[in-house]
Amino acid sequence: MTVQGWALIALFVAILALTTKPIGLWLFALYEGRRTPLHAVLGPVERGFYRLSGIDPAKEQGWRAYALHMLLFQLATALLTYFLLRVQGFLPLNPRGLPGVGADGAMNAAISFVTNTNWQWYAGESTVSNLSQMLALAIHNFLSAATGIAIAFALFRGFARRECATVGNFWADMTRITLYILVPICIVYALYLVWSGVPQTFAASIDAHTLEGAKQTIALGPIASQEAIKLIGTNGGGFFNANSAHPFENPTALTNLAQMLSIFLLGTGLTYTFGKAVGDTRQGWAILAAMTILFLAGVAVAYGMEAHSTPLMHQSGITGGNMEGKEVRFGIVGSALFAVVTTAASCGAVNAMHDSFTALGGLIPMFNMQLGEVIVGGVGAGIYGFLLFAILAVFVAGLMVGRTPEYVGKKIEAREVKLAVLAIAVLPLMILGGSAIASVAQAGLAGPLNKGPHGFSEILYAFSSATANNGSAFAGLSAGTPFYNALLGIAMWVGRFFIIVPVLAIAGSLAAKKHVPAGAGSFPTTGALWIGLLVGIVLIIGGLTFLPGLALGPIADHLTAAAGQLF
Repeated sequence: MTVQGWALIALFVAILALTTKPIGLWLFALYEGRRTPLHAVLGPVERGFYRLSGIDPAKEQGWRAYALHMLLFQLATALLTYFLLRVQGFLPLNPRGLPGVGADGAMNAAISFVTNTNWQWYAGESTVSNLSQMLALAIHNFLSAATGIAIAFALFRGFARRECATVGNFWADMTRITLYILVPICIVYALYLVWSGVPQTFAASIDAHTLEGAKQTIALGPIASQEAIKLIGTNGGGFFNANSAHPFENPTALTNLAQMLSIFLLGTGLTYTFGKAVGDTRQGWAILAAMTILFLAGVAVAYGMEAHSTPLMHQSGITGGNMEGKEVRFGIVGSALFAVVTTAASCGAVNAMHDSFTALGGLIPMFNMQLGEVIVGGVGAGIYGFLLFAILAVFVAGLMVGRTPEYVGKKIEAREVKLAVLAIAVLPLMILGGSAIASVAQAGLAGPLNKGPHGFSEILYAFSSATANNGSAFAGLSAGTPFYNALLGIAMWVGRFFIIVPVLAIAGSLAAKKHVPAGAGSFPTTGALWIGLLVGIVLIIGGLTFLPGLALGPIADHLTAAAGQLF
């Protein structure tokens, strides 16, 4: 580890701290349905959409109607994506003449993008046409991100409202989020990427000549526009198989820093939005503080492990850290930090191959996802996932001091606790259950390219990524098979919507309750004690649940490697 490395990490955290409040205020204006400076230009577009679709944005919905409309919308867009991928060989903007995607692969991809996972079993440049990249995939990057923020808004209203039967209007939330924040930011960001050297074209490819004199054909396409929303929306699906390790997606160290910042930008801003919504910004800062502690702990371990040679590397005379699978232009700190950022959020974009990390360095991205990616998390998904843990934390605190638990003015009762536990239980059910099935089924065992604990880590990482809607991979798993496409598709769908529906049910339950003023007997939820309790609850639940799996995978991999055995 170096001073320059820690300086980069400090700069990253400092910039995020400075942007949290402005982004949070922008989101808060959309949460309240107030005008923004962009309304002068985009207001007619919003009103035109409502007229064409027959939607009354002022007509609010209860949590059941909100959930039903959300689910039907996701199903419809998933079916559209499936259809476009299947018939892309007959559609225009296919300069490479790519055929339609097979049934199981198209199903997996459709579920992947509608759930904000963007798991890619395929190489984008050789499987998906330009039209499919834009219409079937990139459009989901906007819609799935907007869905996550909309669900967060609904939960915020649950905490903020008093004796109310509604949690907002799904269509109005989706429209405003997409129109007034996602599209404007991505237009500016895409132009920056083009300026930095990222292609944006309908051309098929370009020929390059290597230093050895060989000819190489490199695919081209509308890359910058997809790259922008892939990061801002914490989607992660890359135009190229190498994702953000490819120089056409992430050409310089400066774009690398910008990509990491953009992954966290809206997630950190939403913590401030929550504080504004409940009338106490200290609540949002407390959540952000807990997220930051968990994030920095992961960065310290991942950076530390990658910066030091393993025993076998040392014995071979290799010093200077583990550069396997990393780009020289980013180095160890730029790669390790990116890995923690992308898995602390439900992004999944990668600028290095996580399968080539040291065993414990690779454990951190895996563990981040197993915590439900509540360390900032995906846009919207991170904050509402963290609030589930907050509900459990205040319930535990209430048991310890013998008082009825209260959080931001709402009494937390059995219904909310049961729903929170139900949502959190989705993670171990699908991650450990799916890994167990794949570890004993012949079709599952055919996937890992490595044997022993490292091969098990490849399986465990895949189901952690799918269930947590991350999308990154250890890259050592041949997952483009009917077995993995089906099983991981189920994990992605359950991991997204079997959490969202209980969250909306909690929102509806809280909105109907009276406001309970804080008193002398209330447990404080803004100080250091509360932040420590939040961190402890997240780690204890994640650690107790997934420690056996991690012990069989990356921990065993580390111990056997230290003994001189590789897999």
